[in-house]
Amino acid sequence: MKDMLRDEYDDFIKSYDRQPRRSLRVNTLKADSRQFWRQDLFGLARVDWCPDGFYYSDSRRPGLHPYHRAGVYYMQEASAMAPAVCAEIKPGEKVLDLCAAPGGKSSQAAAALQGKGILVSNEIVPSRARILSSNLERMGVKNAIVTNESPADLEKFFPAFFDKIIVDAPCSGEGMFRKDPSAVSQWSQQRPDACGLRQGLILDSADKMLCAGGRIIYSTCTFAPQENEMAIAAFMDRHPEYRLVSPAAASFFSPGRPELAGGRPELKKTMRLFPHRLKGEGHFVAVLEKTDGQTGKIKYQKTVSDKKLPASWFDFEKNTLQNFTAGNFVMFGNMLYSLPDNTPDLTGIKVLRRGLQLGEMKKGRFEPSHSLAMALKTDNAPRENMSLGDERVESYLCGQTVGTDNSSRGYRLMAVDGYTMGWGKCDGRIIKNHYPKGLRIMK
Repeated sequence: MKDMLRDEYDDFIKSYDRQPRRSLRVNTLKADSRQFWRQDLFGLARVDWCPDGFYYSDSRRPGLHPYHRAGVYYMQEASAMAPAVCAEIKPGEKVLDLCAAPGGKSSQAAAALQGKGILVSNEIVPSRARILSSNLERMGVKNAIVTNESPADLEKFFPAFFDKIIVDAPCSGEGMFRKDPSAVSQWSQQRPDACGLRQGLILDSADKMLCAGGRIIYSTCTFAPQENEMAIAAFMDRHPEYRLVSPAAASFFSPGRPELAGGRPELKKTMRLFPHRLKGEGHFVAVLEKTDGQTGKIKYQKTVSDKKLPASWFDFEKNTLQNFTAGNFVMFGNMLYSLPDNTPDLTGIKVLRRGLQLGEMKKGRFEPSHSLAMALKTDNAPRENMSLGDERVESYLCGQTVGTDNSSRGYRLMAVDGYTMGWGKCDGRIIKNHYPKGLRIMK
């Protein structure tokens, strides 16, 4: 770091004496970031490079707030917001988050897609893939497929398919030393070299899944040249059809260092995030555009015609749902899903989430899923809207029954300030709790 920063090294070291800034990102699938800013619940300050990102006061605890349960925001370190911003994702695109857990960048990509197109979020570690799936559910994402595969296995199923691929590569974690003390104990002098080799293999898999004209957004949370400029230079040597591009957000960050990887001038278009230059932790981001390539042959997932769907689904749709249309139906066992448009055939892939889980058939009746509730807005179904000061909010999140002045029977979206939290079912007197047991809080 002394060689890299020279006169700035002392400022860099002093930055580790300061507490890391804590931040969150508003989920624009559910909330308007300007309205959230005006509420100012947590002593907010804006993150320069992310319009929906905010620092919050260390004295506040937004992770315990009902809005967090409702998926209004995602707790995300400010520098970690940079890769998805640099991806410049547009609604309707086909996006892969290749190393996706716990879901910050995937949920950010989903917000950019605004329910249009398809997001495949992959995680190789099963336990982390389950956390990823749960977080996408909480954020109300409709068009995500969550897979649990290695990049080398996943590449066989999506030849030249994606427009954007986010590769937040496993790394030596040097940029997290201030935020996460365990990153220090896990580091070794050999680790950057080992990570660099692994990152090269992941990038090669990403190349096989990217269409011509598409972009790979590569990021790490380390300063090591072996995992940053050197990894990008080596990839471009293997794949000369790629060029580096500078996204609009690049102006907020420091340019990459060509001298650390053979002097290739183009490496200045990569981006370094230093903790002494901005309010965030250490990161590296590079945007690689594929200028040439073959078109992949994709087999698409077969869907179920409306005639073969259970009548109980149509009864629920008619009697409960409003201004909401689902399509591309598939059945897996008793579970009914709505797939994103143009979903490839998922046969042979380990899948944890297949688009939007609508619900389950139980003894001839349809029971809506928590995923569906989280994806709906309060004008999509009958609702019980509670304010922040209403004690029923905590009662609902604890799994208790809730009183109501509305005696209408049937399923009802439970909401806080208009943000959906889950289902309840009114029997004419009280609302029975359908908040998932595994998510309930303890008083």
